[in-house]
Amino acid sequence: MSEVRDMDAPAGANPGPRRRFNWVRFLEAYALLAALLLLGAIFGALRPEAFLSWANISTMLGSQAVLVVLTMALIIPLTAGDFDLSVASMLTLAAMILAVLNAQMGVSLWLAILAAVAAGFVTGVINAFFILYFRIPSLIVTLGTGTFINGIVLWMSGSMTISGLDDALTDFVVVRRLFGVPLAFYYALALCAVLWYFFEYTTPGRRLLFVGRGREVARLSGIRVDRVRLLCLIASGVLSAGAGIMYAGTIGAADPLSGLTFLLPGFAAAFLGATSISPGRFNAWGSLVAVYFLVIGITGLTILGIQTFVQNLFYGGGLVLAVALSQLVRHREAQEFS
Repeated sequence: MSEVRDMDAPAGANPGPRRRFNWVRFLEAYALLAALLLLGAIFGALRPEAFLSWANISTMLGSQAVLVVLTMALIIPLTAGDFDLSVASMLTLAAMILAVLNAQMGVSLWLAILAAVAAGFVTGVINAFFILYFRIPSLIVTLGTGTFINGIVLWMSGSMTISGLDDALTDFVVVRRLFGVPLAFYYALALCAVLWYFFEYTTPGRRLLFVGRGREVARLSGIRVDRVRLLCLIASGVLSAGAGIMYAGTIGAADPLSGLTFLLPGFAAAFLGATSISPGRFNAWGSLVAVYFLVIGITGLTILGIQTFVQNLFYGGGLVLAVALSQLVRHREAQEFS
């Protein structure tokens, strides 16, 4: 039989439609990464001896690993449409449990770490119970549990910083280095890779994305929405505890208050990250880029001699701008949160 083909097409041409490269989508996805590089270049040109020193770069990478992990803890329930305002309090509680058990009571480091992680698991279950059983908005529940946890931390510590943690923790978090960068950065990087793979290539991850896009539609499609939300809140609690363990290893102690300052930058990074890499949804790599974009901005301004209040201005303004940009990326479509 003779082969029939379009006589107008040249021989050997592919008759199928050719997909054109979407430059708008590409620029939208990588604009924040480009802004990060541009910001770094500006500060590097202004103060190269300080900003571009390897000591400064490695410090930025390693010291902000805790914020990266906490942001990962935030984006899991956010993807399902739930806020978790207790993550920073859980971070502080995990660090304090670690310090009390290990430094004051002489419990082995690994048992203390296990207890801290268990506390994160229990906190996630408690949050889920009030949110899912009583149908209370997650914003209210996690604000209340976070405040309650703060009281527990102050009671446990006597409002005092507790030091004397096992040196092995600090050793495995900030002392040991790979290519001059503390291991904490690589832990955060590995977590980003795991979450990226989970969201992109696993069935539970796709179900989670589906729940975040519309719970009622997901429920009618046979997805057990409440179960997905329960697991998300538990994962958030456990990862927040992991961030607390890393924080204790970073500073070598447990402070009853300083861990609370991670909440605002965590939300700013989560929403700003939703405009990058995979615009329109919370994602791990976008959040990673957002964390270091914010950190580069604050570090650069500090090196230039700007007073410390700029950190609040940067994080507060960054959060509002990030939410506005994420809504623009979503074409101002209302996002379902509870």
